[in-house]
Parts: sequence; structure tokens; C-alpha cells
Amino acid sequence: MTLPAFTPEPRLLIDGKLVESSDGSTFDNVNPATEEVLGQVANGTKADMQRAIGAARRAFDEGVWATDRAFRRRCLEQLQTALESEREQLRAELVAEAGTPVALTYAAQLDWPLADALTWPAAMIDEFEWERELPDGNLMGRAKRAVRKEPIGAIGAVVPWNFPFEVTVNKLGPILAMGNTVVLKPAPDTPWNATRLGRLIAEHTEIPAGVVNVVASADHLVGEELTLDPRIDLISFTGSTTTGKRIMERGAATLKRVFLELGGKSAMIVCDDADFAAVLPGAGIACMHAGQGCALQTRILLPRSRYAEGVEILTQVVAGIPYGDPTDLGTLSGPQVSALQRDRVQAHIDRAIADGARLVVGGGRPAHLTRGWFIEPTLFVDVDNSSALAQQEVFGPVLAVIPYDDDADAVRIANDSPYGLSGGVYSASTERALRLAGQIRTGSIGVNGGLWYGADAPYGGYRSSGIGRQNGIEGLEMYTETKLLGWPA
Repeated sequence: MTLPAFTPEPRLLIDGKLVESSDGSTFDNVNPATEEVLGQVANGTKADMQRAIGAARRAFDEGVWATDRAFRRRCLEQLQTALESEREQLRAELVAEAGTPVALTYAAQLDWPLADALTWPAAMIDEFEWERELPDGNLMGRAKRAVRKEPIGAIGAVVPWNFPFEVTVNKLGPILAMGNTVVLKPAPDTPWNATRLGRLIAEHTEIPAGVVNVVASADHLVGEELTLDPRIDLISFTGSTTTGKRIMERGAATLKRVFLELGGKSAMIVCDDADFAAVLPGAGIACMHAGQGCALQTRILLPRSRYAEGVEILTQVVAGIPYGDPTDLGTLSGPQVSALQRDRVQAHIDRAIADGARLVVGGGRPAHLTRGWFIEPTLFVDVDNSSALAQQEVFGPVLAVIPYDDDADAVRIANDSPYGLSGGVYSASTERALRLAGQIRTGSIGVNGGLWYGADAPYGGYRSSGIGRQNGIEGLEMYTETKLLGWPA
């Protein structure tokens, strides 16, 4: 597929102005499918981040953003229009810098979030329950009482590289709709979609200076300034569990509030009454975008009574997954985002082999792709759920097939994980599938292929998969403070 040419934005957005880094430095943005340098972006410094934090704090404390709801809605609608006007350039840019298969940009990578990530929160500004009355109190004379929701303040938003635009707009929508200001720190692997958004804000909206700041940097410690600075009231982070724990630890000194959407090791439970021929081809979705998705169902749980049948089908499915050039509409699995990520995935594969899992498809770098950070779609069977392959997030196109005895055993295995982000249950009986889904300790779960995604749908996880929810009413409330008022009746 021929994608349109696009002009990237190399500058940062700080206090309403598009600027170079304070020391003039830049870093390369590299195409993971070709290993070619696409271009440069300003390499933000700690001084740049401090300026951005100061701007966000002033815009919240001194401006009208926190109080003028109609103005906020108008600005979000302006940003929506601006993004839609550059949809195709953004599509091409995402394929180039994230290595995402272009087909995925017509779904969760671009078009799905563009449809409602800003529009739904904007509409909810008028519908959200900003204040509710409580019954009169009578402890020391009759008193009127009310509960009021207010914006938190200045937010630090840290975004990963796997679905960068999707995560960014699903943070910005609720953060801004609720009246907060924000400093956005994109991942260094995928900075351009964020700096493009910064340019659109500066040139095509009335969003006041300092309300949104975008600071790209190759130095992860620049982003850590958000966690350390007491002027930031909350960190909204999507990424690895290891980094999420560090954010909690570093933010403890200022009692920083956090929203953390972290890793996953989701289970796909296929019941013994399921139509294997219809259901199991869907397991290949776990290799979508080279397996670089936190909610992907990478543990496939098959009943022992039909295990050999299931393995045979899955072997054909994974062997037939189209992978390679992300600009090809037929590609499901593109490159890993970096050489470092490719090597991490390969290390997981090598360890699984050493631990005794049976490799039946893939297992390494494809010989015919001499450029780009690719890993073959890979299938392991006879996996022990206590192994590293089953317990650790690989974040690559690697599926682990695990046998189970009965429904109770399937639930036990699914819940025997440090994570609890998502999953799926498949059965000829919807009632049975719903019953099992209710026993799985995850923040989201699909039943017989049902999709829960949307700006109105609260997404997040249990245990090591995070704290809080993104999107939905719960996601709006994540970015508010609660004030209780009482006054004489």
C-alpha cells in the first residue's frame, strides 16, 4: 500500500510555543521495519521539562481552563477537527515510526480512538455529575451538604511506544475535559505523533498556553522529573510494570497520585464444547503488531480432552500468520519497535526452549528479512504455567499453549499470574462462558469474542496490571478531586 508523504513536527510544545530543545540537541527517529533514520526530533532536557511543568502549573492556578467548561468543550472540538484534517499523514507517520501494520491503523492504532477519545469526554463535560446533594445533616444544627468534583491540577502523562496515539488521546481527552493541565512525555521510540499533536494544538485551537505541553526526550530521566516535582499532582502512566513500580516509589515523597495501566499476561480459555475450527484462528490476533499489546491473549488454555486437536489447528494458524512489511495491508505482524525489544523477545524464546517448552512454529529472526527488527510468529506448546514464559510478559509474537483438566482448573491457571489485565472465554454456552468470565481476576474480559473497547469503557487491571481505570466514567473520575461541603440550612 502506498502511504502519503508526511511532514513531521520536530519541535516541543512548551507554554504555548513550538520550541527547540534548550541545548539545541536532537535525537533520531528510526523506522523499525527498515532500520533507516526517518529524521530528528528535539531532545528535551530537564530544564525543558521544568519549564513545561511550570507552565502547566500556572495555566491551572491562574487561567480559566479549570473553571470554564464550555470553553474546554470548544477547544476539544477544535482539536478533534484538526486531527481529522491530518488523519492520513498521521496514519503514514504511525506506520513509519511505530512499525505498526497499516491495517491496524484502521482500528485501534488510529481510527477507533480518533472517533471517540476526544469527542466522548468533550460531550461528557455537560453530562458529568459535577455536584450532588446529600441529605441534610443534624449533628450540630441542621446543615446542607453537597459533594463536588473538581479538577486535580497539573498532570504528568507518560505514554508508551506500542499504541502511542491511541494512549495519548485517551489520556488527553479525560484529563482536559475534567479541567486539568498536562505535560505529555512521549516514548523516545515514537515521538512524532505527539509532537504533531502539539503543533495542531498551537496552530489550530484556542487551548491556552501551558494547558498542554509536549516534551519529547531520548533520556528517560527527563520524564522522571514529572514524578519528582511537587507541582505535578498526578502521574498518568501506561507502560511496563517495572516502570510503574518505580513511578510509585519515586512519587511517594510528594504523595503523588497515580494512574497506572501496566502489563498483562492474558489467558484465552477455550472450553471443551467450543467450535475449535471457528475459535482458534482468533488466537493469532495475539501476534498482531508483533505481539506488542498489553491486553493480547498470549496464554492459550486448551482442555486435555481435545488438546491434540487444538494444537494441530494452532500450529497451522501461527504458521500462516502474515508478517513483514507493515505498509502491506495483508500484514498482521510487523517488526519489534527496536533492536533492544527484539533482543528481549529472543531472550524469552531462548529461555522457554531451555525450560523445556516445545517449540512448534517460529522461534527466531526470519532469514528472509535481513533488515528490520523482526521476530517470527512463534508457538510453544506443553507449557508449564509456572514457567517464565507463562508468568512473564514477553511483548512479542509468542503464544504459549497450556493444557487444563476442567473448568475449575482453567480458572485456577488463568488466575495464577501476577497480572490481571484482560482475557477471553469461549464456549458454545454463553451462560457457561459468562460464569467462567466472572471468576477470572482481570479488569476486562471478552466472552465469545465480544469486544469491550471504547472511550466510554473503563480499562485497566488487577494486581500488577495497574491502578485505576482509563476511559469511561471511572476514567473521568480518575482526574478529579472530591470536595465535601456543609453550610447552615
